Amino acid sequence: MTDMQLEPGSFRDRHGRVFYVDDRVYRGLSAKALADWESLSQTGFFERSMARGDIVTTQQVNPDQVPGAPQQAGTWAGFLQHATVPFVSYPYEWSFSMLQDAARLHLRLLAEALDEDFILKDASAYNVQWLGAAPVFIDIPSFERRAPGHPWAGYRQFCQLFLYPLMLQAYKDISFRPWLRGQIDGVEPQAMAGLFTGRSRFKPGVLTHVTLQAQLQAKASDTKRNVKSDLERAGFNKSMIEANVKRLRRLVERLTWRRSRSEWSHYTELGHYSDADKNAKADFVRRAAATQHWALVWDIGANTGAFSRIAADHADYVVAMDADELAVERMYRSLREQNESRILPLVVNLADVSPALGWRGMERKSLTERQLPQLTMCLALMHHIVIGANIPLQEFVDWLAELNSALIIEFISKQDPMVQQLLRNKDDVYEDYDETIFENSIKRAYNITDKQTLGNGDRILYFVQSKSA
Repeated sequence: MTDMQLEPGSFRDRHGRVFYVDDRVYRGLSAKALADWESLSQTGFFERSMARGDIVTTQQVNPDQVPGAPQQAGTWAGFLQHATVPFVSYPYEWSFSMLQDAARLHLRLLAEALDEDFILKDASAYNVQWLGAAPVFIDIPSFERRAPGHPWAGYRQFCQLFLYPLMLQAYKDISFRPWLRGQIDGVEPQAMAGLFTGRSRFKPGVLTHVTLQAQLQAKASDTKRNVKSDLERAGFNKSMIEANVKRLRRLVERLTWRRSRSEWSHYTELGHYSDADKNAKADFVRRAAATQHWALVWDIGANTGAFSRIAADHADYVVAMDADELAVERMYRSLREQNESRILPLVVNLADVSPALGWRGMERKSLTERQLPQLTMCLALMHHIVIGANIPLQEFVDWLAELNSALIIEFISKQDPMVQQLLRNKDDVYEDYDETIFENSIKRAYNITDKQTLGNGDRILYFVQSKSA
């Protein structure tokens, strides 16, 4: 897989600065972070975890190997170089099993670190990224020597960004994505406790990790005592942390999201295409994708990823996005079983796409600020955008044109059963949803390379190239 830039610019945290030069990822380390790294790099668990792919491949480099290092002189005590990941994603774009697997990874690494007297001082879900369907831990300075008597400082953060979101979806069938997108630090214990009242308080893990946490949070806000110092004086030892980690691992393993059906999760099974049209559509996508090798492909409206798999044969990486979280959940499980490293499934609603979040809007970038595609696929999607989400057709085409990529797109006429379903309880005010208007809009920004009409003429496939590329 070709290395690709994570995201432009640089970002500073309390451990140092991560910056990107010529598609390479570097981290400047403070003196303390460098000392922690030197100890960490000598441990057996760290080497084993890197070899497994659980931790991003990392090595220390000399300043003269880092572009721009002279300008950093006197600022950083040392530098690391990390292997790149093809596309940055965030927990509010993951399916249930993706967040669950990221939680499993975090707890496994913590347990292994404790065996060698290291600990993860942070427990953020943002410390995990993906190589296809495989989670990888990227925040190396989160590891540090465990100080005797100190508690696991990341426990509450783990609850807020991993455990509580999983509980919401497993126990209440409430999607965790709006909660994580709405508050970058995750779900607060007191807010969580307010959702688990009555009998639901007795679901596994709720009393221990939710109710008690909320009570402790309330007490801590009303006292001037140093709770951390109290724990240290009480002799908070490693075995207590290990016992808590074991309980959390068992709890996370047992959590299950049981929803079996959603509006579009069975789309591929509904029979809107004849076998001949299915084959013709697959052949068209295959032919267009094979015109060159693409660094990055976006498959928008990917459903369970059938066409993402075709594109992956002609690309370094495919980001497969769909607004239906159950469809993405099924796609992820399938990709995980196949050990697929070239396709990243994400829950993304194009009509309400992830914005820039965090301090100064710089911590979490919007979708189009991360990594733009060389090929975009929009199959069986446009009617959802124009009719389902009430976005004018020209607005949608203009957004696609701003990606400056090649495009495989499908136009489905109003006579199609799926479009009729969207129009069933609406006034048809969509005069712009018309084949001629669409094709004229496309021709303003693209050159049409290939075009094919399927079946009875209700579905038309286009492969177009950007005029500005």
